[in-house]
Amino acid sequence: MIPQFGADTGLLLIDVQKGVNVFEHWGGGPTGRRNNPEAETHMLALLDAWRDKGWPVFFTRHDSREAASPLKFALPTGDQLDGFEVQPSDVVIEKDVNSAFVGTDFELRLRQLGVTRLVVVGFFTNFCVETSVRMAGNLGYDTYLVSDACATCNRIGPDGTDYDPETLHAITVTNLHGEFCTALTPDQVMGLMRADAPDLARVQGNE
Repeated sequence: MIPQFGADTGLLLIDVQKGVNVFEHWGGGPTGRRNNPEAETHMLALLDAWRDKGWPVFFTRHDSREAASPLKFALPTGDQLDGFEVQPSDVVIEKDVNSAFVGTDFELRLRQLGVTRLVVVGFFTNFCVETSVRMAGNLGYDTYLVSDACATCNRIGPDGTDYDPETLHAITVTNLHGEFCTALTPDQVMGLMRADAPDLARVQGNE
């Protein structure tokens, strides 16, 4: 059974910045494309629900070390996506690598706020989302990934194979679920904000 979510449950929105839409930079080539066109809608619904509850909301904002990256604070593409503007009650974690925990005070902020459980959404499923979820699980946080509220783009492999974003997304979620986190749908998360879920099992591994 998964117990009801509460004030000890933080919503982590990863890199919801305009530069995530520059697909060619992220390895998608000239035919760059992404999956989950409704991801932002799901993210915003969860964000509104968290803010209504007054529960902790965390944003990572990526200021890349890469010279050509669109995710730089100095560029317009480093700005938040429309609708994801940070509010004074939100906590912003500025990072320059994939993980929300490396080189940041994120873990300290979680401890200060008494957050022991994380619900993770954002971009990209197989980059910063995956890295942050893996570390959250390893650090002992009760971690949940909302797969319909994440997205990625296609990737061109070293042999030239164009791997579609749906496959990359699904494989990443499969790798994370049951070992580093429990994957949930947006509706399941909303349900857990209201009551226990005896029909849902927490399957995060202990290795």
